[in-house]
Amino acid sequence: MKITFLGTCGGTEPMPGRRHSSFVVDHGGALYWFDTGEGCSYTAHLLGLDLLATRAIFITHRHLDHVGGLPNLLWTIRKLNTFSELDPRPLDDKTVKVFMPDMSIWDGVWNIVQKYQDITFPIEAAPPTDGLVFERDGLRVVAAHNNHLGKPATGEPWESFSYRIEADGKSVVYSGDIAAPSDVESLLDNDDLVLMETGHHTVEDVCTYLLDPSRAPDRLGFVHHGRAILADANGELRKARSIFGDSVFLAEDGMSLEV
Repeated sequence: MKITFLGTCGGTEPMPGRRHSSFVVDHGGALYWFDTGEGCSYTAHLLGLDLLATRAIFITHRHLDHVGGLPNLLWTIRKLNTFSELDPRPLDDKTVKVFMPDMSIWDGVWNIVQKYQDITFPIEAAPPTDGLVFERDGLRVVAAHNNHLGKPATGEPWESFSYRIEADGKSVVYSGDIAAPSDVESLLDNDDLVLMETGHHTVEDVCTYLLDPSRAPDRLGFVHHGRAILADANGELRKARSIFGDSVFLAEDGMSLEV
């Protein structure tokens, strides 16, 4: 599977060359989105990604730096599908699944998108739950709640999730926003890649936690960069590599890698 980073910044003010959190997984010619920060569809389209190959969208939580680009993404997909010259059009007979922890946010997104243009392809939206939430053509996505938004009231659903992506014998864990690195403990299994947010955590805490042999991944990528890491990105990377080794990287907007 191929990962393309569309936005690598946390919920800061606008930063040069960086948009809010989003990346897309390309597996078997299909696209799977993980968070949809502002400008994600713009960046993906200009990078040459086929938005009409979208099959599912996985949102970690309701904050704007993770969902701000979702209405425009659906609107752009709708526009591309409407003007496709293929018969049938690429998405007319396919359902795009959206996993949204807070369905009140989905209601708002849907109202925005439907206000001006009818969506021309099927969409199914539902909240994720702990465990396997998606499986298609050899790609699996497992969700696990985390504590970024705290423990919900009794009987209420968890509203913040991390995800594990599996395909072709490879695995990637995406933290989303978390209260502590240990929030992803249940998803870790000496994975090929862990994508860990540093908007709320230091590189020292993340690297030290992941050094444990029972959880250490082959590669560690930092995403959702906060002000501290962006203030001295090269210095923070040197610090991380002094702890974890050269397999650590700081994701950049537009970067792609094979897993």
